[in-house]
Amino acid sequence: MKKHLTKILILFLILGNISCDQVSKKIVRSNVKQGEYIKLINDNFILTNVENTGAALGFGQNFNPLAKTILLKMLPLLVLFLLAFRILTKKHMNKFLAIAFAFVIGGGIGNLIDRIVYGSVTDFFHLRIGFFKTGIFNMADVSVTIGILMVLVLAWGKKSTEIA
Repeated sequence: MKKHLTKILILFLILGNISCDQVSKKIVRSNVKQGEYIKLINDNFILTNVENTGAALGFGQNFNPLAKTILLKMLPLLVLFLLAFRILTKKHMNKFLAIAFAFVIGGGIGNLIDRIVYGSVTDFFHLRIGFFKTGIFNMADVSVTIGILMVLVLAWGKKSTEIA
């Protein structure tokens, strides 16, 4: 019974991350013009609307269509499917690691939906705090980043064989 609850929690987190990402992107697409900059907190937190036809920070924008399909759609789909399959079928997995992977999977699927449905990923947040400045990102990117940071924290505290 407990294992089933863990799997339900993992699926809930994946779907929750996807939903948060897709709803936020729909709101931005509907209410913020392309390239518009809206200052939410001075010049530190900006809302905008940018369509990214590549991956992180525009990587791959100039790839030919076949390379984009393989590297930005098919390969991520395969990796996300395998990761989801692994965490849902493994009998003994650290629960926090499973949660971390759920965030990575949910965020990855959120951006993958955009690439498949729209041909680009909608990015809309931009942070500038002193010398710290981010690229423009979305909630899927936040999910993936949280998941990766959780994995790193877990790996830092334990041997990699203990958390996998």
